[in-house]
Amino acid sequence: MDYLVATHNKGKRDELVRILSPLGIRVFLPDEKGITLSEPVEDADSFEGNALIKARAGCRESGMPCIADDSGLCVDALDGRPGVFTARYHGEKTPYREKMEFLLDEMKNVPAEKRTARFVCAAACVFPDGTETAVRGTCEGRIGYAIVGEKGFGFDPVFEVGGRSFAELSDSEKDAISHRGNALGKLSAELAKLK
Repeated sequence: MDYLVATHNKGKRDELVRILSPLGIRVFLPDEKGITLSEPVEDADSFEGNALIKARAGCRESGMPCIADDSGLCVDALDGRPGVFTARYHGEKTPYREKMEFLLDEMKNVPAEKRTARFVCAAACVFPDGTETAVRGTCEGRIGYAIVGEKGFGFDPVFEVGGRSFAELSDSEKDAISHRGNALGKLSAELAKLK
């Protein structure tokens, strides 16, 4: 079955392909199907709410089952910020390198034991018949002291698990522990029940 992914982020699509293809699910970006999606306002106060907003809009506009996620970085020393505002943290159009530098500056006086953080991902799927499902995955880690690694995207180079940044992990290592891998594993189980 073909599913649309309500994103233009090829990195997210690639993770979905790796995790959902064993179910026989083929995942496509909108432009791969010749579909132009609107960008709905993500004004929910939870990751699940924002993921459902995007999945509902994508399903309505494409007529296809649509998967969307909303994810973010929650830093304990910053009272959970940036949280659901991660993409808009330090300015929506600001390059991620600058966002990471800003975050590291905010954390410069935070001692090692208080640099705990987690990535959170909510993944949702909405079907043309109105069926909806949403799940949450998390990955506990810490904020490092520098931007390290070349892989991944977003805040991956400053988020450490087991002494390495997400941007230093191979795809398979990251999929095994990441918030998105965790959420997509749960979503995969839900979709298997619905097939």
